[in-house]
Amino acid sequence: MVKPRRIEGYAIVSEDGMIADAHGVMPKSLEFEADKRFFERRLDAIDVVFHGRHSHEHQPNSDWRMRVVLTRRIVDIAADPSAENVFFWNPTGASLEDVLKTLGKPDAALGIIGGTEVFGLFLGHYSAFYLSRAPNLRLPGGRPVFPEVPAKTPEDVLKSHGLIAAAPHALDADKGLNVVGWHQPSEPKRF
Repeated sequence: MVKPRRIEGYAIVSEDGMIADAHGVMPKSLEFEADKRFFERRLDAIDVVFHGRHSHEHQPNSDWRMRVVLTRRIVDIAADPSAENVFFWNPTGASLEDVLKTLGKPDAALGIIGGTEVFGLFLGHYSAFYLSRAPNLRLPGGRPVFPEVPAKTPEDVLKSHGLIAAAPHALDADKGLNVVGWHQPSEPKRF
């Protein structure tokens, strides 16, 4: 059986658990240089990045990373004819195992970077999830990090899927920006 080495999620959310505003756009107020550096460093240790068509990483190393864009516009798996490291995947038409076989990366480390449905698809499978919170920012009617938000907090969702929170790690103490690594009990805590 093909199984990824680890699956890590990364998100920065508003106080109310949103990853984007009501128009589906990540506002500048949700962007922090310290979080961008953390995100980039973590993705540099990942083999394959998974995201939806509206999520992007916009990092210096983005172009060389192998990525899988989740979509319903294809039947199963297809290579992007305009980008050699990009594949499209419809999870209803092919399994994650099929994707990893197609990529030739059966034991890859996966990085999940959103949006809502993509983060939700991997719930119950994360080795770790790194959740940053933008202090003093609310995005009413925005796009939640997980489908269960706002009925539940992002932390409650992660906890309900067996992840345990490590102590907050300061990314920018002056701005009050922290990241919390949520890990499976058997996983080492990495920062």
